[in-house]
Amino acid sequence: MFVSLLVIVVGSFAGQWAAVNGFFRNLTANFWFGHQGYEYTDLGRFWQIYLFIGLMLWVLLVLRGLWPLLRRKGGVSLILLVAISTVAIGLLFGASLMWGEKTHISIMEYWRWWVVHLWVEGVFEVFATAIVSALLVRMGLVRPSVAATAVLVATIVFLSGGVLGTFHHLYFSGTPIGVIALGSVLSALEVVPLAVVGFEAYNRSKLEGQNEWEEVYHWPFRFFAAVLFWNLVGAGLLGFLINTPIALYYMQGLNTTASHGHAALFGVYGMLGLGLVLYCMRGLTNPRIWNQRLLSIAFWCLNIGLAMMTFLSLLPQGLWQTYVSFNENYAAARSAELMHHPIMEGLVWARVPGDVVFAVGVGAFVLFAVKAFWGSRRRA
Repeated sequence: MFVSLLVIVVGSFAGQWAAVNGFFRNLTANFWFGHQGYEYTDLGRFWQIYLFIGLMLWVLLVLRGLWPLLRRKGGVSLILLVAISTVAIGLLFGASLMWGEKTHISIMEYWRWWVVHLWVEGVFEVFATAIVSALLVRMGLVRPSVAATAVLVATIVFLSGGVLGTFHHLYFSGTPIGVIALGSVLSALEVVPLAVVGFEAYNRSKLEGQNEWEEVYHWPFRFFAAVLFWNLVGAGLLGFLINTPIALYYMQGLNTTASHGHAALFGVYGMLGLGLVLYCMRGLTNPRIWNQRLLSIAFWCLNIGLAMMTFLSLLPQGLWQTYVSFNENYAAARSAELMHHPIMEGLVWARVPGDVVFAVGVGAFVLFAVKAFWGSRRRA
């Protein structure tokens, strides 16, 4: 699966680069191996199919690991919710295969938002809530009843508001204002259950003081705390900024969307992935020889760098585009003239410091992992 991941990432990026630079003369070949031309579902159809197969393999691997727990009698409700959300992540990406090369754009947009909203913003949120809740329960920081309730609420919000939440993106297709407004509210509520779990974990950690978990799970908990923070700020605040009906009309697709996407995608799922890596490394390496300084540098640089990217560059760009969209029109906000205005280009360059800080965090984490595995192997 790791090899497939490398092939998909390198192949799809190479195909998109080739398509953007005009190397595909045949449009059918471009659709299959290049760039489909749709935001957030850019990769060619071949890479989409390959990714879907890879996700199915990932589902099987996760379920295989969870199967012994699922066979136990009693106390498996939280693990069952993790399993269900895992299956949903794999299957719902299949919505990206529901349009073809010549499908009408209105039909394509419907299914595209299934991927962007139901898959990424919906099922991913349920999975993040389930897996973080399960691990915090294992750490002794969250009561099982609170965790199970939070995951069920997240699932209910997703199932009851998922379709309406998707339709708030389709403001341009004659969707009634009531549906758009209700969809935007339900979409914003998706971040609440994970926030509740976070507050429960924080309060219990403060009440219990310096216990064993703080030494054993200190850094996984830090990264899970970052998940909770960015879920509230990136997915919640920056997401709701572009969700309301009037905001959708003027702001959807500008760099306000990119600021939400960066803060929510890496802030929640990137930090979640790193937290899970550290959680697993407890059993694969010796935590006593972990380089705490490298981990601290990685944690703070990744978070500070992400904040710098978002609030010093992407969000100001999006707010200026919104101003132009409101005072002139949407096309002017996305025009080449505005995007290459000296101030806009300055804001683009303002992202570089954040990127550098973020890159330092990436390097520190990679170096930490290499040293942890190498040191554990030498001691063995």
